Amino acid sequence: MEVRITDLEIRFTEQGQTIEELSSVIAKQWKEIDRIQKKLDTLTERFLTLEEQSQADIPVTQPPHW
Repeated sequence: MEVRITDLEIRFTEQGQTIEELSSVIAKQWKEIDRIQKKLDTLTERFLTLEEQSQADIPVTQPPHW
C-alpha cells in the first residue's frame, strides 16, 4: 500500500511538471502568434496602400476606330 502511494505521488509530481512545461510552451506560442498577426496586419495595410497607389485613373473613352 505504501509503495502504491509513493508511486502515485511520483506520478502527481511528474504530471505537475509536464503541465508547467506545456503551459510555458503555449504561452510562447501565443506570443509568437500575436507577433505574426501584427506583422500580417502591417503587411496587409501596406499592400492595400500600394495597390491603391498603383491603380491608374484610366478614363473610359471610345477607341480611336469608333
